Amino acid sequence: MGRGKIAIKRIENTSNRQVTFSKRRGGLLKKAHELAVLTDARIGLIVFSASGKLYQYQSPGSSMEEIIDRFLIAENIQFENRNIHQQLHCEITKIRHETDRLQLNLKQITGEDLTGLTVNDLNQLEEQLEFSVGKVRTRKNELLNQQLENLHRKVMFEHQVMMEQQHEIEEQKEREIREMGFLEPFGQILDDSRSLLHLGPEIHPFQLQPIQPNLQEAELHGHRRQLW
Repeated sequence: MGRGKIAIKRIENTSNRQVTFSKRRGGLLKKAHELAVLTDARIGLIVFSASGKLYQYQSPGSSMEEIIDRFLIAENIQFENRNIHQQLHCEITKIRHETDRLQLNLKQITGEDLTGLTVNDLNQLEEQLEFSVGKVRTRKNELLNQQLENLHRKVMFEHQVMMEQQHEIEEQKEREIREMGFLEPFGQILDDSRSLLHLGPEIHPFQLQPIQPNLQEAELHGHRRQLW
């Protein structure tokens, strides 16, 4: 019983498709090698799998670059490839000239190479430098103002934090005074102590009288003086 024909179409099952690729790839490389050895043919084979992996074969004694060059010559593609090289050369030359011009302008701005400039060129260069300096100063002033504003905000924030800490300390002291047994706030106690120092006569009705001299002792002293 012979083998059935396999329909040439994409295999939907992923595993079967991978197995088929591995088997057919091996057979293709084997046939290419047999053909190159038996007939002395120059063969270059390039295969990319569905995942992007590269498989290649070139005839013994040959390289893939040599085979590709022969293919380009045989298909008359070398002419188009030469045009591509010319375009690339033109682009490289253009970029090189532009780079040289920019380097020369940079040297002129820094004052290193001014020999080829006329008076008008020097005036334009001076105006350009003054304009650039003005932009630099404007940017510098913006940064300085921003730093001053940030510093002012920092000082205000630190002052606010200090005031809050001081307020917390005062509240803590007042709580400690209350916990020690005082019923009234410490400030009220000080006010009461100050009010006691200003009490009038109605609070203290007893007043000290000046000491009067003893009249009898004064008369006795007078008689003694007369007797003597």
